[in-house]
Amino acid sequence: MPKTVIAGNWKMYKTQAEALEFLQGFVSHISETPDDREIVLCAPFTALGILSKNLHGSRIRVGAQNVHWASAGAYTGEISAEMLKELGVRYVIVGHSERREYFGETDHTVNLRLKAAQQHGLIPILCVGETKQQRAIGATESVIIGQLEKDLEAVDQQQLIIAYEPIWAIGTGDTCEAIEANRVIGLIRSQLKHSEVPIQYGGSVKPTNINEIMAQPEINGALVGGASLMPIDFARIVNFNQS
Repeated sequence: MPKTVIAGNWKMYKTQAEALEFLQGFVSHISETPDDREIVLCAPFTALGILSKNLHGSRIRVGAQNVHWASAGAYTGEISAEMLKELGVRYVIVGHSERREYFGETDHTVNLRLKAAQQHGLIPILCVGETKQQRAIGATESVIIGQLEKDLEAVDQQQLIIAYEPIWAIGTGDTCEAIEANRVIGLIRSQLKHSEVPIQYGGSVKPTNINEIMAQPEINGALVGGASLMPIDFARIVNFNQS
């Protein structure tokens, strides 16, 4: 049975002070969260160190939002896996649609980043998903299968998480129907060599829909954007199906 992973993607939000303020409002709400749920906060690079220091010995894991494929070099604005490991990072998001759309990320560079993360003991969260236009013409399946084929070449699937994020649902409030998300995640699983890969759903995940999402048999967690910025909302998501 794949483990359940609930990860918050803070994107370009929260200073170090705001990150600490979040922890003060969040930690007290997860004392009774089931032990089999992995909780991850994927913060901006500037907040990783202070989060790691304040979460040392806790059950909350620290994640980054990107990693470069080289150990070092003339790559202005990038960060290496060694640098992340030094800060206590355990997870890293790779191939998010915003990286693909705004910063020229390709399946080739996603593959390089995945392998670099794994080579240094980081667990990557690979994001895949289709645009609204691709879905409208019935290309959802072919787009995602194509992404997986290229992204996962020579990648260790036993040290991997995948997030299905339909691009048209990210930050729009337009959540993919839970049954449809389950269908697509089942398709993703059918393409993998390792059936125990946790597969998350991401895209306008909220406290009001998390129970329905997590009731689906193929879905093993969530990658949460906006709702992860608010400690009470994210705690409610982490504690899905609990009163």
